[in-house]
Amino acid sequence: MCVEVKRTCQCGANVASFHLRDNIMAPEVVDRIYCPDCSSEVPENKETMLADNGWLIEYDMDMVRMYAISKLQMDPALVNPGFIFDGGYATWKEMYPGETEDIADERWQIISRKSEDPKRYLREINQWAVSRIQRLKETGWRKAQQA
Repeated sequence: MCVEVKRTCQCGANVASFHLRDNIMAPEVVDRIYCPDCSSEVPENKETMLADNGWLIEYDMDMVRMYAISKLQMDPALVNPGFIFDGGYATWKEMYPGETEDIADERWQIISRKSEDPKRYLREINQWAVSRIQRLKETGWRKAQQA
């Protein structure tokens, strides 16, 4: 089971949803987030922050390491922001913040043709998904790089 966590960026303009894989980490491990607008005001600390296409996620690394020791039986020296994000322990709910809203119309146009021609629908939805992930990779979204 994944727990969803919502955080508002430091400037208050954007909200991002996170999920926490298997309830291993608590919501509080996501300490602060910075959207592309407010991240430029903050120096990136690679020990506690992960940068993703203009966004910064700041983790409470003391808390993260406590969970890594107690629930994952890991050496805390191996735990860093990339491990947390890429492992899904505290990562975007979507490929990037706001993805669901961004793709709603485009996806709906394809889905609305489902009953007209099911084979065409399957072909188009598959092509759309593949090309969308490719676009996200090209624009640098971290989760897309792993897809």
